[in-house]
Order: sequence, then structure tokens, then C-alpha cells
Amino acid sequence: MQLHRIHALARRTPFYYGWVVLACAMCASFARQATAVATLSVFIVPMTREFDWSRAEISGAVSLGGILAAVVSPWIGALVDRAGARAVLFVSAVAIAGTAVALAATHSLLWFYVFFSVGRMIFASPFDIGISAAVSNWFLRRRAQAMSGVALATGLSLAAMPFIAQVAIDASGWRVGWVTVALSALVVGALPNGLLMVRRPEDVGLVPDGGSPRPPPSTRAGATAPAPEVSYTLREAMGTPALWLLMAYTAVIYMVQAGISLHQAPHMIERGIEPVVAASIVSTFAFVAAASGLAFGIVGGRWPVRHGMSLAALVMAAGAVLMARVDGAAAGYAAAAVFGAGIGGILTLTPVAFADYFGRASYGAIRGLALPVQVAGQAMGPLLGGLMFDASGSYLGAMWTFAGLALLAAVVAQTARPPGTGTAPAGT
Repeated sequence: MQLHRIHALARRTPFYYGWVVLACAMCASFARQATAVATLSVFIVPMTREFDWSRAEISGAVSLGGILAAVVSPWIGALVDRAGARAVLFVSAVAIAGTAVALAATHSLLWFYVFFSVGRMIFASPFDIGISAAVSNWFLRRRAQAMSGVALATGLSLAAMPFIAQVAIDASGWRVGWVTVALSALVVGALPNGLLMVRRPEDVGLVPDGGSPRPPPSTRAGATAPAPEVSYTLREAMGTPALWLLMAYTAVIYMVQAGISLHQAPHMIERGIEPVVAASIVSTFAFVAAASGLAFGIVGGRWPVRHGMSLAALVMAAGAVLMARVDGAAAGYAAAAVFGAGIGGILTLTPVAFADYFGRASYGAIRGLALPVQVAGQAMGPLLGGLMFDASGSYLGAMWTFAGLALLAAVVAQTARPPGTGTAPAGT
């Protein structure tokens, strides 16, 4: 009955309902930041001081969450293709809020590992696939621009959630910080997706990008048929070099993204910057990522998507170099701004590339296959940074390593050409 009411609302809405779906996806993007590495970064100092954990130990929970996400991603992808994003995003928002509440009761490293790794798994798999599938299903020509809206929400959320947590930590301690994060995720993420999300425009008599289904071109005088929408099955996509190159790109670039995101706040503190200023620097990086996502949405609509991905990686490499050279607050803000600009690019264009190259019909299954290598990169990056810090007492070596990895990703992106000319592969 509830689903019937949602569909009726979608048909009666005086504007294209895809914008409502996009807004729901943006709300889900906020909720998932409850266990983002940027959010965890503001908890590292107070929690390690209380429990005397090493940076590598706390980073390991991020890595374990990535492993769990890799295991469940194929199943989640198939579920999204079959059932749509509504249930997946609603349950994910409720569950991630629950893990944040549990983290407020942390009393041992094992407890922290159990609940943060589950929260991180929710962040990395069902949220990622559900959000990008929802937007990809409702937009074709405007896909890059719509996905930039999600990147905007992600950037603003990456700014807001760590800042919300830091304010709560400063006022009442890190346990209250986790509870505050949980309530934010529950209210913003669960309610809109449970009440308003719709699977595909065709389910309510609409077509992607807006409007209503039109009669075939043969019934309209002088009309020419548009190019058919690309549609690869999972098996067909696996037979293309493009899929494996996109997977390689995501593995490397998300290693850089997660590694620097988690360790940037403690790196700033180690360089003599006050914790509250370090938290504001993290917020700056996220605000720039939000604005950059909009810019890369325009790029993705005008350039081949692989060029935009390569540019984003180059910008991230420059940000990593600047991170290594931080010697004060001003340099910290500059480094975070440049790095955030690159983050906005990969958040916008990576899901667009998979949808543009392989279509909507099996998007969840294809992303479910590809996502494990992305989350493996996100798992390895923080662990690499933590191990290098524990070995040397400094993040400098890690930052230079991340810069080199970003340059490698830029090269890989250039080789990831579309598998076809925009038509469906033979046999479909």
C-alpha cells in the first residue's frame, strides 16, 4: 500500500519526479557519512588517547569493513537491480545509525572493530550501489549533472558530519559525538528514502530525464529514431577491457581518497595545528569537494568521462604533494582545498562511467562486481597510511606515496575507453 501511494505521488508531481529521487539520494549520501573515514578522523585522537590504541589498529577497522563490503557487494548489486534502491537505502540508513549508537558504547578494540566494520561495510556497499543506481536509472542525458548533485551532497556531508561530531566531542566527549552522528543519519537518511524513493521512471509511466513515454518514431511524421540506450549484461561487460580498466582505476584512486581522508586530521595535528582547526580544515576539503562535483558534472557532460577521471586524479596528486608540505594552518587549508577538488571529480564521474559504458539494466550487478576492488582500495589506503606512520612517526612518506598512486590512476583512466559506440552489444 505504501509503495502504491508513492507511485501515485510520483505520477501527480507537477515536475519531473527524478528530482525528488535525486534529493532522496542526496539525503542518503549524508547519512552514509556516519562511518566515513573523514568522520572517523575526528574520533581518532580522543579514542586512541583513552584506549592507547595505535593508528594502525584503529585503521584496521576501516580495512575490515572494506573486506566485508567486498563480500556482500555482488549480492547487494543483484538485489538493487531486482528490487530497486528504496528498501536498500532505507535499511542502510537505519542500520548505520545503529552502528554509530553502538560505537558510543565502545569499551574494547574488539567492540570497536565489530561495529565500525559493519558500519563501514554499509557505507561502502549498499549505500554506494543504491545511490548511484537510483540516479542512473532516472537520468541519461543529464546523468553527469545529476550525479554532481550527489557529489555536492557528499561534499557538504563530509564537511558537516565531522564538524557536527567535533562540536559534540568538544562539548560532551566522543561518546556523545557518536550518538549525535547516529541521530543525524537516521533523521536525514532514513525518512526521505522510506517515504519517497521510486525504483525507475518506467514504474510510474515516465522516461529518464523527464516527460512521458512517446509513441514510436514510425508513428510521428519526419521523426528519426534516437540511438538505442546501451545495455550490457554482467557477462558481456566482463568481456570488455573497459570494465577491468575502470576497476583498476577505482582501486588505485580510492586508496588515495580513503588514505588521505582518514589521516589528514591527525597529520595536521602532528604538524602543530590545533585539533579544532584541523577539523575545520577537513570541513574545507569537503566544501571544496562539493563545489568541485558540480564543476566535474559539467565536464562529464561535455568531455569523454575518462578525461574527467584522469583530471580528477591529477588534482588529487597535487593535493597529496601539498599535504606533505604542510607547515601551518594556511598551507593545510590550501592542501585540503586542492585534494577536495579532486575528490569531487571522482565522486561524480566514477559511477557515471559505469552507467554510461554499460547501461541501466544490469547496473547493480556490474557495480556489485566492480565495487569490491574499490572498497579494497579504500581498505588498503588507511592501513597503508597507518603502518607508514607507525614505522616512521610521520605521515610524510605516506603522502608522497599517495601522490604517486594518484598519478598512476590518471594514466589508467586514459586507457579506459568505452566498450562500444553507444549501441547495445551484439546479441542483446
